[in-house]
Amino acid sequence: MKKLSYLFLLFLLPSALVAQTEDNSQLFINDMLVLAQNFAQPAADGASYQAGAGWFSSAAALEKWDFRVSVHGNALFVPNDKKSFNLSNSDLELLEMEGITSATFPTAFGGSTSEYFVGDVTFENPLTGGVLTEAVRFKGIDGINRDYVPHAFLQASVGVSAGTEITVRAMPEVTIDGVSASTYGIGAKHSLSQYFRNTYAEGFQLAVGASYSKLNVDYEFDPISVQNFLTMNHIVVDANLFLAEVIGSKRWNNLEVFAAAGVMNSNFDYEMGGDGIALPRVNQELGGIEGGQTQFKGDLGLNLYFSRFRLSAMMTAGEFFNANLGLSVGI
Repeated sequence: MKKLSYLFLLFLLPSALVAQTEDNSQLFINDMLVLAQNFAQPAADGASYQAGAGWFSSAAALEKWDFRVSVHGNALFVPNDKKSFNLSNSDLELLEMEGITSATFPTAFGGSTSEYFVGDVTFENPLTGGVLTEAVRFKGIDGINRDYVPHAFLQASVGVSAGTEITVRAMPEVTIDGVSASTYGIGAKHSLSQYFRNTYAEGFQLAVGASYSKLNVDYEFDPISVQNFLTMNHIVVDANLFLAEVIGSKRWNNLEVFAAAGVMNSNFDYEMGGDGIALPRVNQELGGIEGGQTQFKGDLGLNLYFSRFRLSAMMTAGEFFNANLGLSVGI
């Protein structure tokens, strides 16, 4: 009877190894998703404020077929609590921090770290069917170490009928500190003051605006590698950003002040770049943390008019602070 039991165990052993393979490798992937999300999420949140800035700096709409072209400089200021995140070994399923049980790690906005992750990843080789175990050791991902993130973009606006103005925006791909980013978008503003001409004081304008922005960010980092299984060396963020806001402005000769209150909705798709048999699984799992979020913001600024030129300065407040400076010329 004992021999029969041993024989039964021998038949079960290969199946047990495969089950261990699947469980072990999946736990490693789960841990990488935890690290990736904590690292990238603050930057994704900040991108909404960057993408929502500078669209509308006056409630007054351009006259029909009037054009305005502008160049904008933008700076997103990063709060300290968006530069780092805390992690404990209890937050991980397979990996653990080398020599410690908890630590603070940088987000994409943060600095560098000297802490390492270690673990043993067991997986099935798809070519041979054999079971492999690889020791992994890699350093936590470093951030760009910035208190603010600058970027610039071009805009062009045209007045159309019924008190409506259409704006397009473009920022071709630029690379700063190993981060490549590009954005394109379209927006529209519609005057509400035209319906209440006798209600508001002279020079006061009220409007609603909406915009859509497409943002692509590619962040490179030191490769994280498990031999014969997975290599990751950059993360790509593909964002769809929507903005709706109410704008009010009041002009006195060459000076105009404006304020706006808006709501932003953002949807982010994450994708890891690299190589290896597990990379498709990683990106499939990343789909599980994709999703939309809603944020609120307020704008306050002023415009100075000089003949055909307009100088705009705006500050946006919310979870982040964002400053925008634009120079426009009417055509």
